[in-house]
Amino acid sequence: MTELAIGTRVDMPFEETVDATREALAEQGFGVLTEIDMQSTLKSKIDADIERYVILGACNPQLAKAAIDTDRQVGLLLPCNVVVRADGSSTIVEAMNPQVMVGLSDAAGLAEVADRATALLQSAIMALGGDSTTA
Repeated sequence: MTELAIGTRVDMPFEETVDATREALAEQGFGVLTEIDMQSTLKSKIDADIERYVILGACNPQLAKAAIDTDRQVGLLLPCNVVVRADGSSTIVEAMNPQVMVGLSDAAGLAEVADRATALLQSAIMALGGDSTTA
């Protein structure tokens, strides 16, 4: 069974981890298209309190193009969501495992795109240091 996420736990302050995650993604060819501050959004919309929690919508244009060329519906799963969330004195960084796409589409060639995306995301997340986690 494919793991849902690729992740790590780091002993860095939250904001520093968000910045380091952006840099690590950029080094692997990903740009951050969106940033959603879930803590702020949930507080303002429904007065709910959660830990610091940011979703970065990351995109590697070459891989996104290759994925969409194999199956137009794959766009429903893009961009790659990378979550940075506070957890006590540490911070967790997780990305959806691109291999999940392969389980949702039987398009020829998608597995190769997912393999490349997985390797790049793993490299970015592991560059942060910390303890590897999967979910």
